[in-house]
Amino acid sequence: MMNISSIKTHMYCPMKLYIQKHVDKNETTNFQLAIEIKKLKIDIQDLIQKNMRKIKKEMSIPEIESLLQENIGSYIESNINAIKAMDLDISPQQTNEIIENTNFYIKITALKIKQSMKILNKDAFMIIDMFFPNCMYSYLLKDPQLELIGICDKIEIVDGKYYPIIIKNSNPPIKGVWNQDSLELVAHAILLEEEFDTEVFVGFVIYEKIDDKRPVVMDVNLRKALFEVMREVKEITENKKLPNVKKNPKKCEKCEYEKFCLK
Repeated sequence: MMNISSIKTHMYCPMKLYIQKHVDKNETTNFQLAIEIKKLKIDIQDLIQKNMRKIKKEMSIPEIESLLQENIGSYIESNINAIKAMDLDISPQQTNEIIENTNFYIKITALKIKQSMKILNKDAFMIIDMFFPNCMYSYLLKDPQLELIGICDKIEIVDGKYYPIIIKNSNPPIKGVWNQDSLELVAHAILLEEEFDTEVFVGFVIYEKIDDKRPVVMDVNLRKALFEVMREVKEITENKKLPNVKKNPKKCEKCEYEKFCLK
């Protein structure tokens, strides 16, 4: 069964997918690390949501930030240590990114909460659904007929409608979303439609670095493009077809397989 993570890797670079599947023996370890980091980010969201309930409308923005930060730092530290204890190689850069992104999110959220409380004249616990709507995190979706499986970062449920959301730590484009992100999102949308017997017309990509939630319409062209990519992924993963890839300096210098690939 094809994992959506393979589609995501293929969109970044088909050769990277080939190396992961047929050469790299550490793929499972890398995948497990990504899962643990995702879990940590979800737990941080839950802590922030709990802290928000304590906020009163008369509080200042520094006071709101302080409350939202409560227990966050120690929780991140303990979880990073737990990840290292699992022999998963989380880098200092990854740790710093988690901390920096969390601090940025808290600052932005504090401003939004203050403004909302002022306009609505309500304490934070009364408007918490505006910031944290009913949702499911890290939800496993699969379709045996499509032979596709994946874990959706977040599924928001509003008025009986389902909205898939993927969370990205990459730099966003000036407008819209990256093509690879839209294809990953539509894959989750198709699985979500099968899982809950519903229709999904819109999904969202959250770019953490700027705390921006961008919509993507799940149209016919996007769905067709996904099935074409799935065909290419199958050729690489199952038939071991070696892809013909042109060097992309911006991507290659960030890839852990750069030196190996060039050989």
